[in-house]
Amino acid sequence: MYPYELFLGLDMYSLLIALGVIGCLVMIRLVFDKWEYEAKFQNFVIITTIVTIFGGYGTAVLTQALYNIKELGKFQLTNDTGSTFYGGLVGGIAIFIIVYFGIGRFLFKDGVQYRRFRSLSELAAPCITFAHGMGRLGCLFAGCCHGAITDKWYGIYMVNLGKKAVPVQLYEALFLFALCALTLWMLLKKKRYCLPTYLFTYGVWRFFIEYARADERGDTFVSFLSPSQLTSIGLILAAVIVLCGELYFDRWRKAKVTDSTGDTENE
Repeated sequence: MYPYELFLGLDMYSLLIALGVIGCLVMIRLVFDKWEYEAKFQNFVIITTIVTIFGGYGTAVLTQALYNIKELGKFQLTNDTGSTFYGGLVGGIAIFIIVYFGIGRFLFKDGVQYRRFRSLSELAAPCITFAHGMGRLGCLFAGCCHGAITDKWYGIYMVNLGKKAVPVQLYEALFLFALCALTLWMLLKKKRYCLPTYLFTYGVWRFFIEYARADERGDTFVSFLSPSQLTSIGLILAAVIVLCGELYFDRWRKAKVTDSTGDTENE
């Protein structure tokens, strides 16, 4: 839609990605202040999140390079390789867990990083959906991840295509912002299960919205499913597993007779 440089080498895609990351970090800080977490823990999580974002972007680009092997005939990383969200999501989760628990065990001798991990996983839902939504708006301006070519009124002109296409990116951005609002409301109202809600809802959405996508994303061992649809099924299964685990944990905690502490709700 507008893939041109704005200033200092930045285009709308880069600017919106940056705003998504900043918004994600601000959201973490505001929620932590509401929960009255100490500064040391807040700073540790913020730094870990920043490391995760950069590492997740690397795995997103790497995943796209693997998708591109069929088209290019070889593995190649260049400035225009592109990236894929699912590669960044899975890689980012792995990086966060490794850094959070690996370094956290040396910084916090009282084990607070273990007690608060569930709350962090719940907070991840609105943070990821907000940043992802901004990224999808970036895709709209960059002209990638578009839908089918159309001359209908709802089509948006894509400069890179020279034609109008269904703005799938815009639809997904709106969906993600709505999901962000829902999970953030659930979190602030101390309603649990934000993470499985995100995993299941987005998994279902992404599975079906892939049918409206018209950009090539490679093949899978299941001929009638795209790579993203296969990953969506994995996301839905992960949601069921996480939900069952959280329900079991809640039942176990209620059955266990312990003295509550002032920080129990958010640990």
